[in-house]
Amino acid sequence: VISKTGRPEIATDPMGVEMSDIFVILKPRGEWRFDSKTELISAMKEILEREIPANNFSFTQPIELRVQELVAGVRSDVGISLYGDDLEKLKELGNKIATVINKVPGAADVQAEQTGGLPYIQMRIRRDQIARYGINAGDVLDAIAVIGGKEVGQVFEGQRRFPLQVRLGPGWRKDLGTLTRIKIVDPRGRQIPLEQLVDISVGPGVAQISRDEIRRRFLIQVNVRGRDLAGFVSEARQAIDQEIRLPPGYRVAWGGQFKNLQEAAGRLAIAVPLALFLIASLLYMTFKSGKLALLIFLNVPIATTGGILALWFRGMPFSISAGVGFIALFGMAVMNGVVLIEHVRHLRHRGMNINDAGHQGALDRLRPVLMTATTDALGFIPMAISTSSGAEVQRPLATVVIGGVITSSLLTLVVLPAIYRWFEPKGEEYVEV
Repeated sequence: VISKTGRPEIATDPMGVEMSDIFVILKPRGEWRFDSKTELISAMKEILEREIPANNFSFTQPIELRVQELVAGVRSDVGISLYGDDLEKLKELGNKIATVINKVPGAADVQAEQTGGLPYIQMRIRRDQIARYGINAGDVLDAIAVIGGKEVGQVFEGQRRFPLQVRLGPGWRKDLGTLTRIKIVDPRGRQIPLEQLVDISVGPGVAQISRDEIRRRFLIQVNVRGRDLAGFVSEARQAIDQEIRLPPGYRVAWGGQFKNLQEAAGRLAIAVPLALFLIASLLYMTFKSGKLALLIFLNVPIATTGGILALWFRGMPFSISAGVGFIALFGMAVMNGVVLIEHVRHLRHRGMNINDAGHQGALDRLRPVLMTATTDALGFIPMAISTSSGAEVQRPLATVVIGGVITSSLLTLVVLPAIYRWFEPKGEEYVEV
């Protein structure tokens, strides 16, 4: 176990100085006492919350954490930004949203931004008193500033310069009673205690004020486990709309990995139809027949069904990598159909009747189709069972391809030859013997 606490206050580091990282190096998978990483995380979180109370913990991968912060601006899968003007109202609404999110299935590591809790010493100048003694408000403010330290000049050492600060000694700053006895000289030379010139009180203050889009912001972060990100956000939005009524001037914005998912899904919504259109166009140009192109294109929905069933069987949600896997799957499924139908047409041109051509074509292309499907499936198995870095991207893609190849191969060898007679072009001449 390796821990890192604190970090420099520089603009290029998105992590705050109050945050700590704990790196846990896991043993080989075979030595685990838990069946899955989710169970391991749950056990670690239970122990940490019991032994170190009043802290928020979020579990992720080191590189993934940095990428999420630099790209999405948050450390979790979903970031809910609440915008408004009143800090207390933001905190109240933000905590309510966190409570609602915690009830949504799949929510994990829900964290509401800690904006308050620090005690502050508040000093308000009594205008009547400083007027009575003839003291300027600036003199009182200077005395108050010296408590924490005030720059009064610079010290030069060659070409270098250093700020010179004046600060009360530790004996004066050790308790509030001592601070109240700080003396301020009036124009007559009298030393007036600070407590006679200001009202002093101790109250809770804000630990930080976050701003975004020129407005105050309260951030709620949540990780998603055991379900798809888009489905979780959709259900969470409905829950917030039903249970929380935002006052005028307050709004909620969703970000994090979900925002990246939306952008990628938008690009995928263009790429998938475009890929299907190109496949259909190439089939039509190859066979010069809309019927044959449609016949081979039937492999696409069957392959899609197999990919979806494979994802469901393994309990995986649809993701962008799964969408990319479907695009690759469409090409593989169509390729097997082209191999079979082209051979059936070849047999028809040699004079074989339509029933025998379909049957013989399936027998002749049984080995090539099965070899292609088997090779594809075996090649993707290591990705489908991977547990190393990047496995969350590899597994859905490989699962889709394996499931789709299996169902499309069955369609190619069984269904396509049987229904070929209904799709054969009418104007094409064949000599039957």
